[in-house]
Amino acid sequence: MTSSAADLAPAPASEAPVRRRLPGANVLLILTFTAVLIVVAIGSLAVGRYFVPVNEIVRILLGQVLPIEQTWYPQEYSTVIDVRLPRVLLSILIGGGLALTGAVMQGVFRNPLASAQMLGVSSGASFGGVLILLTGAGGAALVGGAFFGGIAALLLVLAIARAVPGAPLLMIILGGTVVGAMFQALVSFITYIADPYSEMPSIVFWLMGSLGSATYTKLMIAAVPIIIASTVMLALRWRLNILSMGDEDATAMGLRPGVLRAVLLVGVALITAGSVAVAGVVGWVGLVVPHLVRMMVGTDNRRVLPISVLLGATYLTVIDTIARSATSTEIPIGILTALVGAPFFVLLLIRNRSRLWGSHA
Repeated sequence: MTSSAADLAPAPASEAPVRRRLPGANVLLILTFTAVLIVVAIGSLAVGRYFVPVNEIVRILLGQVLPIEQTWYPQEYSTVIDVRLPRVLLSILIGGGLALTGAVMQGVFRNPLASAQMLGVSSGASFGGVLILLTGAGGAALVGGAFFGGIAALLLVLAIARAVPGAPLLMIILGGTVVGAMFQALVSFITYIADPYSEMPSIVFWLMGSLGSATYTKLMIAAVPIIIASTVMLALRWRLNILSMGDEDATAMGLRPGVLRAVLLVGVALITAGSVAVAGVVGWVGLVVPHLVRMMVGTDNRRVLPISVLLGATYLTVIDTIARSATSTEIPIGILTALVGAPFFVLLLIRNRSRLWGSHA
């Protein structure tokens, strides 16, 4: 019996109860999640080995654009603006981007277990990054290596899918699994041959994910691919609703599912590669956050995508704050996202398996 991507699809929308919301409810939801993100970001700027009062943080931030009398100490200014602000902004950028990629992947493949890791992009970006680290280079070279590694993985997956006609979604999934395993093996090989005293520690720590080296330069470098790709995917969110219905229905409604799917997957690759380039591998955000959002707001991608961005940004900011504040030495955020995400995801599946995928409201 021949398998297809439709085998992985959830039950038809007509079998689930329809959720209706007033037009203003979407705006209220977005404003609420935005307010929560702002509160968490300010709290993150305050927390650390050197505590900065919240009122001084607000004054420091406002002082960047308004003529406010200085009431803060120079050390407080340096801690907030030079050390913590680029890190918080980077966690917001990466967390929102990774959550968006998960929501898009799950919509494209009609599979609640889909994520950017399925495409092998994370493994490809990791390979590009560790290859640069092995040469002793860093900075822009590291970002470029991770970015091109991620794009190379995506191109290989799309080539495999194109080479076997008949079931493009299934072949993308299988191709992503194969390509991801291949690049992960190459990463393991580089780690094996790396010098155990000078090269291996930096490679291993980078692969575990960390925002400890966040700077405004890295923020700007990551912002370009992430913001561009996110803007395109958010603009196409209503089309993702139609694409989730299947290729035949999407074609009947005037869409070109192949082209739309390719655009969305390129966007996923750009965001994933940009994130891995500056922060290493940060898993589970794109898998857990979209499910949590669907539990709260339904499955309409017009709501799921923007709220996933906000909740993902909030989630990773909280995780990174814990990572740098819980112990005397920084904990890699990749470890914390896995420790929190894995059991939470199992709990979601057990308690809400009938609600994770409903109908478009």
